[in-house]
Amino acid sequence: MVTKAFDPSRLDVVTLATDGAALQGEWPAADLPRLLESALPVSQWLPPPSVRWVLRGRLQPKAGSTPEVWLNLVASCRVALTCQRCLQTVHESLHAERDFLFVSDEAHAQALDDELEADVLVISRAFDAKSLVEDELILTLPLVPRHQDCAFPAGFAPEPEVSAPADNPFAALAKLRLPPQ
Repeated sequence: MVTKAFDPSRLDVVTLATDGAALQGEWPAADLPRLLESALPVSQWLPPPSVRWVLRGRLQPKAGSTPEVWLNLVASCRVALTCQRCLQTVHESLHAERDFLFVSDEAHAQALDDELEADVLVISRAFDAKSLVEDELILTLPLVPRHQDCAFPAGFAPEPEVSAPADNPFAALAKLRLPPQ
């Protein structure tokens, strides 16, 4: 049970992990401007666009050293994008789930980053978890948004392939052998 108030935009990750606390909430999509830049205007999104998120802190014991500080993030939302096939609106569900290891300095973070699958970040007493949630959702955006099944817009459909009889490559050589007329 959380006894302290935690602010996700100025999160003390060490205290969250030490308490084994979890935070959860919902933000209007309008509070995440970089995510909005990647999508269609909010007016085209399905019912009120919002981002749901959960942050869980934990300390993980490490032999012969101080426990490691970990943060688990789960976030989801639904965005409106432009289908790259039919150019109509396509609604995509985004879901991000990731673990982060926090270390004391940038050099230690860089050294561990190559070794671990988890992302390694530097500890901060005022960590901006809101930006982290936004970053992770942006990373889950599809590279080429499109409907599972849709038609090409009028005038842009690919031309049907017509199988023309293949020219004999030696026919041109045969014409060269003929005397000029």
